[in-house]
Amino acid sequence: MTIQVAVNGYGTIGKRVADAVTAQPDMELLGVAKTSPNHQAALAVENGYPLYAAVPERIELFEAAGIDLAGEVEELVAAADVVVDACPAGIGAENRSLYEAHDTPALYQGGEDADLVDVSFNARGNYAAATGADHVRVVSCNTTGLARLLAPLEETYGVEKARVTLVRRGGDPAQSGRGPINDILPNPVSLPSHHGPDVNTVFPDLDIDTLGLKVPATLMHTHSVNVTLESSPDAADVADVLDRQDRTYLVPPDRDIDGAGALKEYAMDRGRPRGDVWENCIWTESITVEDRDLYLFQAIHQESDVVPENVDAIRALLGTADAGESIRRTNEAMGVGF
Repeated sequence: MTIQVAVNGYGTIGKRVADAVTAQPDMELLGVAKTSPNHQAALAVENGYPLYAAVPERIELFEAAGIDLAGEVEELVAAADVVVDACPAGIGAENRSLYEAHDTPALYQGGEDADLVDVSFNARGNYAAATGADHVRVVSCNTTGLARLLAPLEETYGVEKARVTLVRRGGDPAQSGRGPINDILPNPVSLPSHHGPDVNTVFPDLDIDTLGLKVPATLMHTHSVNVTLESSPDAADVADVLDRQDRTYLVPPDRDIDGAGALKEYAMDRGRPRGDVWENCIWTESITVEDRDLYLFQAIHQESDVVPENVDAIRALLGTADAGESIRRTNEAMGVGF
């Protein structure tokens, strides 16, 4: 079975998902939809991706820009087995009726409310829960990173309590209107941040508190993690457990990778498209255990860590592979793993 995939939205996440879908041997990208004829729309055409107008009233804008269209988004949705909605936060909710009108199951991104969907999804945490659902939400970049980290800790040692401080980038590199420019902001100033409750959409029984800070950087998020475990492993044992996971990278002390900038350069030097870092990057030296308290630092690339999750969510929703097989296929096709 070749899964026919539509991608509605071709921005930061959509263009990456489209590339990842194209790389999968069991999937075909039917096309992508855009609202305006910007440079990303031109890129889609250059990549050979059929381009559809997300807003029919704007078709003449594409014509004026000399960008060829394959049709309107409704045609794309009607022809697809599944649609990945990669539109800005809140637009997915507006698009739901379109997907329902054509009986096409849909995946949404973490910026949408959990109440919009049947399941909030993480491949490592609750893959099987998405099978047969009509509407699935791939949780946000930070929640994805936390779920990947906490799932093996819970399974191996038990988690009594997780406490995480997230140092969040001000915006993606192209988001020139985002801030702060020269400031450090509690984000939000009230506690907890939304990330803990979002993790609970995947792990309802997990006790987790999160705080957020927003800083003038565009590279990656960084998490300061403290987890009280139900047992007392040594740090080397924890490192071994995390190193065996499919989408974690334990940064070796001898690589001289001291922060997000070095991680991005490491990815670019190794030929990663757009310098993407799909894995949780955990500094091995930071893994410390005091009695039952585990401490570590990890970096999360906000533009790309959810991309393999979207691919897995497609298979989970349609029931074409179990979690282990899907993760293996996705990783192999994309080149996940340093």
